[in-house]
Amino acid sequence: MAVASPALAADVTFVMRNDHPNAVELELYSQDRNHIWPGDNQVYYLDDGETKQIPLSCEEGESICYGAWISGDKQTYWGVGPENAETCEDCCYTCSSGETEQINLTE
Repeated sequence: MAVASPALAADVTFVMRNDHPNAVELELYSQDRNHIWPGDNQVYYLDDGETKQIPLSCEEGESICYGAWISGDKQTYWGVGPENAETCEDCCYTCSSGETEQINLTE
């Protein structure tokens, strides 16, 4: 009988900068399991010009994509957008120790 081994925990820090003139809302979506950060119908909020470091506890090797949009305007988005509904290039990162390069959300 095979026993499932527990998933290995890891941490990654997303470094996000809002270079758009409007405030931005952001969520991070696991592509390997049903999990969203911050979760519980909350979002990360970045004022214009703000840089935020967002540390996550995740599973080693897990793929995590960012979705961001202008606060109050889900039609203007970056990454996978609101609800993880879009496809993207270069917006997903692998969970492993360390941090992403600074991700700039621009016009």
